[in-house]
Amino acid sequence: MAKKITIVKTLQLPAGQATPAPPVGTNLGQFGINLAEFCSKFNAGTKDKIGDIIPVQITIYEDRTYDLKFKTPPAADLLRKAAGVAKGAANPLKEKVGKVSQDQIREIAKKKMADLNAGSEEQAMKIIEGTARSMGIKVE
Repeated sequence: MAKKITIVKTLQLPAGQATPAPPVGTNLGQFGINLAEFCSKFNAGTKDKIGDIIPVQITIYEDRTYDLKFKTPPAADLLRKAAGVAKGAANPLKEKVGKVSQDQIREIAKKKMADLNAGSEEQAMKIIEGTARSMGIKVE
């Protein structure tokens, strides 16, 4: 018989740098899972992606066991790195903070394809381009 699921939580944490302190402790402590064990599993699973923000989906079961499912970094984070900017524009309609090429958009779309609701690479590129526009990053 399958285990009964208590809750499914999603957290965005820096790769290889999870600690039992907030936000991990405040989000997961109430479910009674071992925070030190969670942090070591997360850090071991993301040690090759240091420098990225990694979303992780945590399925917590009734018997206090859990499963981790790692996602790809957020599109906004990938676009910031590709454009070489610290953050998006405060007012993206009036100011542009950086530029990305179509090739960079294609690479980001390929990387995000598993997590996007897109049927083809071109549709995924349109989603990423929309994110870039909303951040004030010009697509050339």
